Amino acid sequence: MACASRYARLAGYEIHFMDWGEPEAPVVLAWHGLARTGRDMDELAGHLARCGYRVLCPDTLGRGLSQWSRAPDEEYCLAFYTRLATQLLDQLGVAQVRWIGTSMGGAIGMAAAGGVLAGRITHLALNDIAPELAGAAVQRIKAYAGQPPAFDTVTELEAFFRQVYAPYGWLSDAQWRRLTETSTRRLPDGRVTPHYDPAMVRQFTVHPRDYDQWAVYDGLDVPVLCLHGVESDLVLPGTIARMKQRGPGARGRLQVIEVPDCGHAPALNVPDQLGWVERFFAR
Repeated sequence: MACASRYARLAGYEIHFMDWGEPEAPVVLAWHGLARTGRDMDELAGHLARCGYRVLCPDTLGRGLSQWSRAPDEEYCLAFYTRLATQLLDQLGVAQVRWIGTSMGGAIGMAAAGGVLAGRITHLALNDIAPELAGAAVQRIKAYAGQPPAFDTVTELEAFFRQVYAPYGWLSDAQWRRLTETSTRRLPDGRVTPHYDPAMVRQFTVHPRDYDQWAVYDGLDVPVLCLHGVESDLVLPGTIARMKQRGPGARGRLQVIEVPDCGHAPALNVPDQLGWVERFFAR
């Protein structure tokens, strides 16, 4: 199974992405959550690559090994992220794509499928994201993501990640270690901190309605899979009920799977979750 770490020049920035599978295989774009990196998708990407897909896993602008924005208030938003996605697919010559996104990555996919990539996204999998977010959970995310802590050791940072991301559900010790090591940067004073630009959280202040996507959702004309963490504080049961009644739900094109023992958001790393995504993309 081929896997490569690659870089592309998109919208004037160097953007890092992992490229799994064979170049001529059908393409899946797997996009991570708000304060994470594309390496969160390793288990899913490896599984889908073995199933015959090519899987692209970008680090969003300001995260991981991608450059940070020079204009954070203008560029840390869904519109700019969809621009990056479109340019990546265009550069790679990808005409059609299956999309799976966790949290922010799913919101980008929704915006793209209802906008600049309409007709090119053939399947849309949303990992604990919806057209409406619970305000209390957004405040929680802003609190930890906007002021990332710093620690003397990577071991201490891993303990922090285990606490903050406990809602992901079960991860092995090796997966927790990889999650930590693939999202760590060292500060000038030698301490370590999560590998992202803290300014990216200003999206919620400068673009306060960025994640209000009912109008986009209502117009979607692709099959949609929604994996909903049963303990999620970001996507509430009432929102899932409305999704079933509107847009793809009203047209019989929505599948909702309630993921047990998870909150926000399932880690996409265990057989059940991998199988759900695989079978959805095979439809």
